[in-house]
Amino acid sequence: MGTRYLLGGRVCWQPFSSLAQNSDLVILTHENKLLCNLWAQYRLAGPRVALWGHGANLQGSSTSWRERFKRRTALQADWWFGYTELSRALILGNGFPAGRITVVDNAIDTLTLRKQCEAVLPEQLSAWRRQLGSAGNRIGVFLGSLYGEKRIDFLLDAASKIRARVPDFELVIVGTGPESGKVEAFCATNAWARYLGPLIGEQKAQVLALAHVMLNPGLVGLGILDSFVCQVPLVTTDCGLHSPEIAYLENGRNGAMTRDVMAEYVDVVVSLLVDGEYRAQLVAGCAASASRYTIDNMAHRFADGIMECLARPVHRSVS
Repeated sequence: MGTRYLLGGRVCWQPFSSLAQNSDLVILTHENKLLCNLWAQYRLAGPRVALWGHGANLQGSSTSWRERFKRRTALQADWWFGYTELSRALILGNGFPAGRITVVDNAIDTLTLRKQCEAVLPEQLSAWRRQLGSAGNRIGVFLGSLYGEKRIDFLLDAASKIRARVPDFELVIVGTGPESGKVEAFCATNAWARYLGPLIGEQKAQVLALAHVMLNPGLVGLGILDSFVCQVPLVTTDCGLHSPEIAYLENGRNGAMTRDVMAEYVDVVVSLLVDGEYRAQLVAGCAASASRYTIDNMAHRFADGIMECLARPVHRSVS
């Protein structure tokens, strides 16, 4: 019997017992809908069982039955591979032992983007400026999907307030999604704002090379790596929506996080636009973080965690 999705995709039956029986270690993503995980966690006596995940649904309600169930099953493992240090805190909060957690520092391959950023030529930037009709050097860029958790309304309101204080500020929005119409309408009535739709590869790198600051007052995830690799400091808010990778942001060192207060957000962005020393400090932090959060480093941490897990006795109880 193969994989089957039930109840409109809310649960998944993915039998893997024949593959797991003779294994030394089974690593499972920690998701409520994966029913066969429960068999491995509670009944599989041979291999060690490790969980991989965020540590919680960071966009969910901590009091929901789904999250209560998830916190319980999080304890039934021999090892945990957490995405980031934020994940470690969540896993520890469930009562899982600290000595059985590996933080992998979740990443994607950023080498290509790094090379594309390094290869950007002055004439390419000039061509983009002509295309955008850009007159200033203070450009803020939003890069990502356009949906509710990104808080596009906050972004556009903040951009207007920044423009009122920094007359040559310009906004460039890259991405697509359900709220793209809202962005198009805003740009149609504000000549200093441009919507480019989705960009990838060299075009994405070139637009980021134009930018002075990256704006995202809503959910931040792996996109923070774009900020680091292209050395464009990110400014976000403590909005309670972020993915685990927000743990990589060190406020005042490689980016900035304000309280979820419009005036504070605008103040910090304006400071970055007008204070060259402050921006240089964050750019240097971005460069250092780009070297730390790489897929190679993630793979090394993952491999080390596997070896540590195999060297330790079984932790979970099996009935």
